[in-house]
Amino acid sequence: MNTDSTTSSRPHSLVSLRIITDDVARMVDFYERVSGMPVRWSTPDFAELQTPAGTLAIGSTRTVALFGADSARAADNHTAIIEFLVDDVDTEYERIRQVATEFVNAPTTMPWGNRSLLFRDPDGNLVNFFTPVTPEAKARFGR
Repeated sequence: MNTDSTTSSRPHSLVSLRIITDDVARMVDFYERVSGMPVRWSTPDFAELQTPAGTLAIGSTRTVALFGADSARAADNHTAIIEFLVDDVDTEYERIRQVATEFVNAPTTMPWGNRSLLFRDPDGNLVNFFTPVTPEAKARFGR
């Protein structure tokens, strides 16, 4: 296997983030409600929320054995944040309050220029809805 990135003919593309859960239906319902986008089911153990930037895949713990025993554990994420770029985080906060039950913070302007709303999904994964508000942050996201 060639690991020298300088010889690759194409740059790598991040296309998907997968979360593993014991309750796919509950997670699908949550992400459909917070994102306002439909989730596409492939099997009872696998569904995908497709966005213009990439896909959030939701897989059952029953799929973990396909990758290797104990290679992933449901509801055990303590490092990754699932982030969605939104038009107006303050408006989203009012809407999300009807769906999410555990907020980490209300909309807050971060030092890097994004206004962020942090909350948790049913498995405890951290979700960030953010809107660039400074000229520099807007430029990073083409806004």
